[in-house]
Order: sequence, then structure tokens, then C-alpha cells
Amino acid sequence: MNSNLKQYEDKMNKTLDILAKDYAAIRAGRANPAVLDKVTVDYYGAPTPINQMAAVSVTEARTLTIQPWDRSTLKEIEKAINASDIGINPQNDGSVIRLMFPPLTEERRKELSKDISKQGEEAKVSVRNIRREAMDKLKAMKKAGELTEDDLKAAEKDTQDLTDKYCKQVDEMVARKTKEIMEI
Repeated sequence: MNSNLKQYEDKMNKTLDILAKDYAAIRAGRANPAVLDKVTVDYYGAPTPINQMAAVSVTEARTLTIQPWDRSTLKEIEKAINASDIGINPQNDGSVIRLMFPPLTEERRKELSKDISKQGEEAKVSVRNIRREAMDKLKAMKKAGELTEDDLKAAEKDTQDLTDKYCKQVDEMVARKTKEIMEI
């Protein structure tokens, strides 16, 4: 593969990483600490992720337990969870906070499936934009005399193969996450 494509492959990889993080944060009816990744607590004036302030563990299939290292932060953590969009009411017993994940309704599963597909489509658009950026660069190099016509054709084919590979990976991620949501 053309060494010029390495930077574009890295960008495509980043797109997949972002999609994986987004999917990890989707609440799927079973306890998953990743749902708290985007929740921050105002801790001494600085927005701090919960996992840096507390031990977060899955104690049962649908229960997430948050045990702060500093008990005085319990109320702040509870407030941050309530203000977030995860849609679960925290239960504070004075020493730990429990999040009980309700089972998903059929309607909610279908809604989540649509969101998963939409995010997958956005990731593929991003991959295709990276392809377009690579193609533009290749054409500019040809125009500047840095590439021959044959080199350009080969590089364009490599770029398209790379794009197809990453779009296929996105499709596989969408299928896996959709299956996970629908099976619960």
C-alpha cells in the first residue's frame, strides 16, 4: 500500500475508535460502566469524570455500584448522574450509589437500533470524507508531477480498498451492537 495512505488509514481508525466509544456508552439494559464515561462531577471547581473519583463496578447483571473514595462527594456524584442523559435514577444509601438498569422495552430497543444505525452511517460518511481528502491529495500530487498516471490509478485503487475495508468494519460494528440490543 502507498505510504501516503498511512495518515488516512490512521484517520479512519480514529473514526472507528470514536464509534466504538459511542456504542459503549449506549445503555443496553445491562450494567455497563461506560455509560458514565461522559458524566462529569464538579469536584473543587473542576469537571471530573466519575471513574476518577470512585470505584465503579458491576455488582449484578443490571446493577452498577459507584463507591466514591471521598464520601463527601456522594451528593455531587448523584446530582451529576441525575443531570446527565443516561435516564437512570441513582439510589444513594449514604456510602455507595447504585444504578439499577431497567430491562429495555421493545419500543426502546427499536429506538436504540435506529440510533446505532444512524451513528454507523455517520461513521461511514466520515470514512468517505477521508477518502475524498486522500483522492484530492493524490490528484494534486499528480498535477504537481509527483505521481505518474499509473501511480495515481494504483493509489486511488488502494484508497478505495481501504475505504471499503473500513466501511465493512463499521457495518460489522453496527450489526454486533444491534444484535446485542435486540437479544437482551
